[in-house]
Amino acid sequence: MTGALHDLLRRRIALTGPISIASFMGEALGHPQHGYYITRDPLGERGDFTTAPEISQMFGELVGAWLADCWINQGGANPVHLVELGPGRGTLMADALRATARVPGFHQAIRLHLVETSPALRQRQATMLSGFKPTWHDSLSSVPEGPMLLVANEFFDALPIRQFIRTPAGWAERKVGLNRDGKLAFTFDPAPGGALLTPLHRTADVPQGAIAETCPAGLAVGAEIGRRLSLQAGAALIIDYGYDGPAIGDTLQALRGHQYVPVLDDPGTADLTAHVDFTALAQAARQAGARVHPGVGDSIEQGSLLCALGIEARAATLCARATPAQQADIQGALTRLTSPGSMGKLFRAIAITNPAGPVPAGFHRPTGDSA
Repeated sequence: MTGALHDLLRRRIALTGPISIASFMGEALGHPQHGYYITRDPLGERGDFTTAPEISQMFGELVGAWLADCWINQGGANPVHLVELGPGRGTLMADALRATARVPGFHQAIRLHLVETSPALRQRQATMLSGFKPTWHDSLSSVPEGPMLLVANEFFDALPIRQFIRTPAGWAERKVGLNRDGKLAFTFDPAPGGALLTPLHRTADVPQGAIAETCPAGLAVGAEIGRRLSLQAGAALIIDYGYDGPAIGDTLQALRGHQYVPVLDDPGTADLTAHVDFTALAQAARQAGARVHPGVGDSIEQGSLLCALGIEARAATLCARATPAQQADIQGALTRLTSPGSMGKLFRAIAITNPAGPVPAGFHRPTGDSA
């Protein structure tokens, strides 16, 4: 059974030819009538996926402490734009603001900006953050210039990617077309492609059929963050699942009801994501003039970051005044957020700052490591 968006895409492809993976993702997630993020609240047990802020308040509390610490260590700009990309229900930001309520001057200085395209999620955020009078934006570009603190948790993984497949003639762009039955199917453009890939991708000795990915939209956002922070005080914290690239492999996936489903199955009804190339993202910000932490070409594991920021001590504090059942929930959340077998290793982080700014908490390299 297929829906309205599947039929719209099928007719479009029949008329004009195959479309890029990026175009498919853009329509599946953001179509004004049938897009996944436009038509529903995808979070939580009743949704299709669960993010770290929905698992435990500790995540947002530590992010809030990190942001406030960066603000203090860079001179306490007033005003400062506090920006979240893809805020979900507003849970992370609500926890962050609650945790920083006693930081002198911080709440008075912040101007809250939320970059969100989903009407359903904007309504949730308005309820959750009503006391802070947020301003909503469709993109970072409309956020006013000035000192900025930014957080993006599981934002970049949902941005449209382009894929390229290795053929006997070289790299060719992988696209979405139609099979003999008129259903959506993967194909590729026979014309030479791959110009968007990194030099390492293009020169790598890889087998035929291998797939490489790039995310032009993500690199553009990374460059915009870097440009802004190269000119003003501030910091950005980016957490997502991904890798230090370049890498070969197909990471595009669809999630519906907390289960993986075929990517092309009934577009608009499942979340589509791809792993984030943190090396490429860091390079985009660095080339725009900002400083990226922990250093050139690498990110750090979410578990390592959260432990460095004190999540174990925070869990102990919460457990001290909790019931046995609550203690079990807290310990379970701690394990889920930090364990290498869960989110602790797959999810990774980088920080972006003004070049003159200090190294942010959690991103100091061990003695002897080079930046």
